[in-house]
Amino acid sequence: MRRLCYLLLMVAGSTGTFQSCSTGLTSGSAEEKLPETVSYNFDIRPILSDKCLACHGPDANKREAGLRLDVPESAFKALQENPSAHAIVAGKPELSEAFLRITTQDTSLLMPPPSSNLKLSQREIRLIEKWIKQGAKYEKHWAFVAPKKAPLPPIDQTEWPRNEIDYFILHKQEQKGLKPNEESDKERLLKRVSLDLTGLPPDLSMMDQFLTDTRPDAYEKVVDQLLKSPAYGEKMALHWLDLARYADSYGYQMDNFRTQWPWRDWVIHAFNQNMPYDRFITWQLAGDLLPNRDGGPATKEQLLATGFNRNHKITEEGAVDEEEYRVTYVTDRNDTFGKGLLGITLECAHCHDHKYDPFSQKEYYQLFAFFNNVDEMRPKYTAIDPTVGKPESYAKKPLMEISNDDVKSLLKFVNKPDTSRLIVSVMGDLDTLRKTYILKRGVFNAYGDEVQPGTPEAILPFNKNYPKNRLGLSQWLFDKKNPLTARVYVNRIWQEFFGQGIVKTSGDFGMQGELPSHPELLDWLAVDFMQHGWNIKRLVKQIVTSATYRQSIVVTPEKLRADPENVLLARAPRYHIPAELVKDLVLASSGLLNRAIGGPSVKPYQPPGLWESATAGGDGMLSTYNQDQGPALYRRGMYTFIKRTVPPPSMAIFDASNRDQCEVSRLRTNTPLQALVMMNDPTVLEASRVLAARLLQENSGMETKIGKAFRLIVNRKPTQQELSVLMTYFGEEMQTMKKTDPEKVLAVGEYPVPEKIDKKRLAALMRVVSMIYNLEESITKS
Repeated sequence: MRRLCYLLLMVAGSTGTFQSCSTGLTSGSAEEKLPETVSYNFDIRPILSDKCLACHGPDANKREAGLRLDVPESAFKALQENPSAHAIVAGKPELSEAFLRITTQDTSLLMPPPSSNLKLSQREIRLIEKWIKQGAKYEKHWAFVAPKKAPLPPIDQTEWPRNEIDYFILHKQEQKGLKPNEESDKERLLKRVSLDLTGLPPDLSMMDQFLTDTRPDAYEKVVDQLLKSPAYGEKMALHWLDLARYADSYGYQMDNFRTQWPWRDWVIHAFNQNMPYDRFITWQLAGDLLPNRDGGPATKEQLLATGFNRNHKITEEGAVDEEEYRVTYVTDRNDTFGKGLLGITLECAHCHDHKYDPFSQKEYYQLFAFFNNVDEMRPKYTAIDPTVGKPESYAKKPLMEISNDDVKSLLKFVNKPDTSRLIVSVMGDLDTLRKTYILKRGVFNAYGDEVQPGTPEAILPFNKNYPKNRLGLSQWLFDKKNPLTARVYVNRIWQEFFGQGIVKTSGDFGMQGELPSHPELLDWLAVDFMQHGWNIKRLVKQIVTSATYRQSIVVTPEKLRADPENVLLARAPRYHIPAELVKDLVLASSGLLNRAIGGPSVKPYQPPGLWESATAGGDGMLSTYNQDQGPALYRRGMYTFIKRTVPPPSMAIFDASNRDQCEVSRLRTNTPLQALVMMNDPTVLEASRVLAARLLQENSGMETKIGKAFRLIVNRKPTQQELSVLMTYFGEEMQTMKKTDPEKVLAVGEYPVPEKIDKKRLAALMRVVSMIYNLEESITKS
């Protein structure tokens, strides 16, 4: 109880991270001033999308009264029910039937109908009225128009910007009467950028060096140092593994073992080599179709990269309809392409025309055709190899075998620890083109019209000069006229550093998605990214060296009231670090971290019986959880074995993905379960014990030892008050240990306890260190 009271005392001293329930900036009342010029894209289209397009949108099968309001040629023509009337008459709301219907008092005529539970606000009605008066000008959806670089906007506080990003951010702030925060103190800024670029906290030498470095470019030098760290590739790979639905098991009922981890090693390698984004994606989409330098078949590295499109769940059950599951796999690739690379909800057109975006079901299956020619049927017989599982588990063509010569030459980045056979699922097309049909209602064997490979016209028509295969699709994706590719990726990188993208819905740039908070900045970054060769490290450096990124987290009541969700970024965001990084911070600060890169996934501590109780019979390789020992226990969180049906519990509690499907942004929650993990997880307790033992073996006073622990974990020096509380707690725990068997406190984890050590002092200091790990600030990016 005493320990819990101290925890509550310490946590109460930190600012909470509960997310606001409000949306965006404060305002939205009927009295709010309307814009001088009403924009269809930013003012009218969101209203239509939310309130009208379900019945009057792109889906022809669900369209009421033959009226489509998202395109002018339909909105301006005579009404099907009343040829003398028009839904919209430019300049004349009093003659526009659509406006009359949203303002009528007759509930039998009112739109949206009361039965829909939808209603327009007075401000929305006024916006529509003003838009019609101004000529009812339609615009192509902002996300489907190729981005252009706007000139830097004017600002008053000209001394604040450090690069172009800051002009756009400050301009918006000044429009709303806000000012940016001062730069964060050096300790917090170093922790922030170190976690963001490497996923690891700075060590004491880096902290001391940065604090004493008075050069004006000291921070930029730290950024360069972090970008060169091998850990940079690991941190950048994390978000890509979510998007690519990487896991160590097949999913579905049997959920057996698979070996896709060499693909994960390639992703880390690609980020560390700063592979340009266009090549990074092209190799993953179509590496098997690329010629090598001599014009021959693709290299093994290019082929390995295509594991991206084989990461999806695969059934192992017998007596299934192979074609049904094959279509499911192609659907997964198609939807991942749409959500992950284009930022659109393409899957909505799987069964019918999209209800909100201008994508037809035919276009869905035209895109589907690019992924429909993979040879992935089970062979009749393949010899069992116990190192990679049973034949039904892995023997779905095409496959790539990695023998040891590859690792010594072409694939040096693959951390293959032994000589066992290694099989990876990759891409490879049939020699004969498989026909593609529109599937009625999305049913796998309900064939409609045959279609040829193609792309959504509303985004960019497919160039006839491109080959009609995945390589041509990649060329279309990186066509400079493609309006989405660069926007979507820079937005996702922005999300990695600020907690949410310039477009908050990073997987939906369509009609139902959020509008960009800073559209000109998004477009400027997208064009700049393309102009500089799709250089990811350059983009990352631009962001983290901006004055916007370097602000302090301090929030005033005025700023909280004016901008509760920090959309305008007048302060640095503050939120928990991702699940994998919680483990990384604990292991790194205690000195336990095994910094090996890549290799087979590992099985750390986990509550007993989880896999066993969830296994659907049989004696599969994953029916029993066999925990690793030794150095494997202390690998980074990203190397934890992910069984899709039973994901790692402590990581799931901290909102990690179970990798069932493409995920472009994680939920961010604060629950009591997270506190319980930090208080009871064996990894945290073992790290507390190991760090305490190392501190006790140093020749220094207890106050110095505790202060060092605080710096290692929280990454700043403790205040005198904090140190006093921790020293008091240590004294109380020493008294507790006189009545408690310290062996019981220390009996956690497999790392050995030093033989010649005062175990009562060790147990008492272990609890102090554990308390520091439990501070909210410890696992918070601030």
